[in-house]
Amino acid sequence: MEYDEKLARFRQAHLNPFDKQLGQGQHVQEAGDDPPCRDVLLGLSPGDPAFQCSERVMDLGLAEDHFSRPVGLFLASDIQQLRQAIEECKQAILELPEHSEKQKDAVVRLIHLRLKLQELKDPSEEEPNLRVLLEHRFYKEKSKSVKQTCDKCSAIIWGLIQTWYTCTGCYYRCHSKCLNLITKPCVRSKVSHQAEYELNICPETGLDSQDYRCAECRAPISLRGVPSEARQCDYTGLYYCSNCHWNDLATIPARAIHNWDFEPRKVSRCSMRYLALMVSRPVLRLREINPLLFNYVEELVEIRKLRQDILLMKPYFITCREAMEARLLLQLQDRQHFVENDEMYSLQDLVDIHAGRLSCSLTEIHTLFAKHIKLDCERCQAKGFVCELCKEGDVLFPFDSHTSVCADCSAVFHRDCYYDNSTTCPRCARLSLRKQSLFRGPSAEDQA
Repeated sequence: MEYDEKLARFRQAHLNPFDKQLGQGQHVQEAGDDPPCRDVLLGLSPGDPAFQCSERVMDLGLAEDHFSRPVGLFLASDIQQLRQAIEECKQAILELPEHSEKQKDAVVRLIHLRLKLQELKDPSEEEPNLRVLLEHRFYKEKSKSVKQTCDKCSAIIWGLIQTWYTCTGCYYRCHSKCLNLITKPCVRSKVSHQAEYELNICPETGLDSQDYRCAECRAPISLRGVPSEARQCDYTGLYYCSNCHWNDLATIPARAIHNWDFEPRKVSRCSMRYLALMVSRPVLRLREINPLLFNYVEELVEIRKLRQDILLMKPYFITCREAMEARLLLQLQDRQHFVENDEMYSLQDLVDIHAGRLSCSLTEIHTLFAKHIKLDCERCQAKGFVCELCKEGDVLFPFDSHTSVCADCSAVFHRDCYYDNSTTCPRCARLSLRKQSLFRGPSAEDQA
């Protein structure tokens, strides 16, 4: 009997207010009276501040907190509060079900919070359009849609809310707030004053020679990644931190010249900018650096022959009015050194030779030039040569494949006739007799 009384009291204390049926031990509810609420059943008096009674005590609306600040609400007035709101939003994203609508809304709120934080860090104040610093010429960018990365702090540049600059010389990009932190001078000045490549393959000296610090920003580095990972530049052989070395890939000039290897290797940001500015500069004299390369790369021999022919065609174009009006030599405006000499090469030339692009384009230009001289222009045709050894055949030009040119007087002969003839060049002999007659003439008049 005692057990039944305890059970009845327990049921009365945990009575479900939605259950309208009367249980054992309960008093009959009088008509017009409100149903007993849970707070009364738990022993709370109406005068207690915690006493609350409604018709639907278990309504789901009471389970929600309508007065607390929602996660990600823009009530933060300083950076510290924004950071706290961002952490709360990140935690809420992890707790919400994946791919749900609530999680997507939370991600959007997180993005807006981060943009707001970045805006507070970099206020949108009026910045000058031009800044000159360490030989850099920084111009303020107006593009708002292109996403870039700051070369100084490695953070994303949000063009919509941030001011950023680009160097017109080396294309160094950075936030306006990072300008005063730059310590590296413009690479363009090095290219202008000392335009040459490092021709040793990955000249490594070791981390100890750098005092275990980044070669550019002098930050502590090590091969174990503590405190920062050491990344080697394949061009300079030096080690850099992750902020100065982004694992960019570039063709190494030393490997291309010595090994004919054009596989891109990892280089630092500074080396990447330097190689990009130097790629089209003709500073490589292959005959001096690696003369044996012409014995193993047939494409180089073909390109050298085409360049020599173009140099022989150049005098025809300079003295031809039609060629100057047609601006034929501008066909090589991207490779101006091709009409100046046949020895200097740029790294871009070697890359295009290896890919097979330069041979095709240069052959087309060679054919166009030869067509103008031999077929289209009568003035250029009149400057041709007739073989004085056999005095047969068509008009010869010095760039023809079956001809030979005298090194002294530049006369053109058939190749077979020139090498079979054991005597001297007829034109050289004729010019020599003319010079002797000129010298003898004045002396005979003086004796008379």
